[in-house]
Amino acid sequence: MNENNDGFVRVLFKFYSDALEKWTVETMWTEIVDLDKGHFRIENIPFYASFACDDIIFAEYDDDQEMLTYRELIKASNNSTIQVVLTNKSTKTNNIREIFNHLGCESEKLSEGYFVINVPEEVNYSIVKSKLLILESDSIIDFAESCLSEQHRIQC
Repeated sequence: MNENNDGFVRVLFKFYSDALEKWTVETMWTEIVDLDKGHFRIENIPFYASFACDDIIFAEYDDDQEMLTYRELIKASNNSTIQVVLTNKSTKTNNIREIFNHLGCESEKLSEGYFVINVPEEVNYSIVKSKLLILESDSIIDFAESCLSEQHRIQC
């Protein structure tokens, strides 16, 4: 098992990505919740997989993959994940990320022009979505709600 000293392990997710239009894999850091049951909490923002930070998953060691591999969602966190692509190439990714940071949302940048946002359960998603829609209508970004919690769905 690929574990660091803090009780965190990498888990492999294999899935069909609508965004990439192909089968893909993504590994994520997870925190061990209950090793005997195979329960782990997602600790980073997924770039492509349709999960959210703090979701509890079941994973088990896969001999073919030679690592822990996702099997099923145990409990959704009520956080949401938003994928953002910059369409205006003169805009810096970190400048847009900072807008959402001020709204209480962390983000992770994969590359210049692409990042993902974690919308915590306690953040009012209607405010975040309003900002996303303004940036989209100004031709600065496109976005996808890759994992929208039921609570955030109700707020819109």
